[in-house]
Amino acid sequence: MNSKTDKLVKRITMVATVTASYFLLTADYGPEPNVLDPIKRGILSAENSVKDYIFGSKVETQESKLVKSDSNKEHP
Repeated sequence: MNSKTDKLVKRITMVATVTASYFLLTADYGPEPNVLDPIKRGILSAENSVKDYIFGSKVETQESKLVKSDSNKEHP
C-alpha cells in the first residue's frame, strides 16, 4: 500500500474511533445513574470550558458585578 494512503487510512480510522467513542460515552442511558455519569460530566465540563475560553464566559464574574453595583450607587 502507498505510504500516503496508509497514513490517510490510519488517520480516518483514529477519527472514526474517537467519534464513535464520544457518542457511546455521551449517549443518553435514561434517568438512572450509571458508571459513565462521571465521564459524561467531565466531557461536558471540558466542552463548556473550551466554549467559555473561545467565546467568553456568559456568566458575569463577581468583580464585574461589583463594578456595576458601585457605579449605580450615588455618592453623597
